[in-house]
Amino acid sequence: MKKFEGILFCTDLDGTLYSDDKTVSKENLDAIEYFKSEGGLFTFITGRVPKTSKSICNTIKPNTPYGCINGAGIYDPFSNRYLWTQQLPREVLELVRYVDVNLPKIGIQFNTETEIYFHKDNSALERFRRVTGVENISCTYEELHDPLLKIVFAHHEEDQIAALKDLLSRHPESRNYDFIRSERILYEILPKGVSKGKALVKLAELLGINMNKTIAAGDYNNDVSMLQTAGLSFAVSNAVDEAKAAADHITVSNNEHAIATIIDGLDRGVWMLS
Repeated sequence: MKKFEGILFCTDLDGTLYSDDKTVSKENLDAIEYFKSEGGLFTFITGRVPKTSKSICNTIKPNTPYGCINGAGIYDPFSNRYLWTQQLPREVLELVRYVDVNLPKIGIQFNTETEIYFHKDNSALERFRRVTGVENISCTYEELHDPLLKIVFAHHEEDQIAALKDLLSRHPESRNYDFIRSERILYEILPKGVSKGKALVKLAELLGINMNKTIAAGDYNNDVSMLQTAGLSFAVSNAVDEAKAAADHITVSNNEHAIATIIDGLDRGVWMLS
């Protein structure tokens, strides 16, 4: 039996696997290849949709499906299809209209299974497009007919995000959804019960992996549920306090080959799975 056989390792991307310059170090890539060669299953769970994850797959070469849309989907890059999704009900567009009317500076983005649409643009969403390379496809909530998996609100100013969170929390429909801060400038609506932690559980179930044999690494608020759920979890040293509190261990920063450090510790028996 190989050293990492039966172990599923799921990492976050930005701020965890990726360095601040948006690259994956050779040390991390070499360690991932070693982990897989010893029977381990390596993949990622991200807020991205599959449309913006192709280059990531080409770089990391996961040997199993991955979690996407902050837990609203499990996607198989080998067959190019979803294995599982959880959709938002159409009633969620009432919250979009509510934000649109009351906070007109907030950018609004829709994520479906196959596309990203922009209802209202601003500098935060312009930055998002520069980083991800997606095109600016306009679509209002009145025109949108595709099934929704998540809705993203965006603004560069913290007071606007704080006002957004407060506004949504006071709407009576908010109890029917979950909300997550996926980046400093982004705030998202997800289907009730959806999270990276749920995606980890679903992926392990699909693969027949015991949850005690799962590993997770992350850095931000949307990683907390994944860190709490995994059999063994790590927050990078640059992580927010909430992620550090949720993790079993704190490792080096994303700029210091964190994934390679974790795999090396597993290899040497520093970190043990039950």
